[in-house]
Amino acid sequence: MKLPPLPFTAVHWDALPATEHKGETGTALWRTLNNGDVRMRVVEYSPGYLADHWCDRGHVIYVLEGELQTELKDGRRFTFPAGHGYTVSDFGDPAHRSSTVTGAKLFIVD
Repeated sequence: MKLPPLPFTAVHWDALPATEHKGETGTALWRTLNNGDVRMRVVEYSPGYLADHWCDRGHVIYVLEGELQTELKDGRRFTFPAGHGYTVSDFGDPAHRSSTVTGAKLFIVD
């Protein structure tokens, strides 16, 4: 990831409009700021959320609140409580998908 040129930008994440994305179960609310090909988001997963797809896109993910489960298509599973997270590159490991039992709030750059 290479951040393109941009001016200093103060962001009030809670003021950005939220878009709803249905999971296989539950929903995700995204508050998104785009700069060129770089997408920055605060994402809130409802309790019981399970993504409706496997993802091959690279991410930097930081768990702000709650607990996130990430499953890789090869069967590996990871749990990330608040204050933890992960990085993965585009097509750099088996595809992944997210879920949460209790709900989670994340900051994601991709």
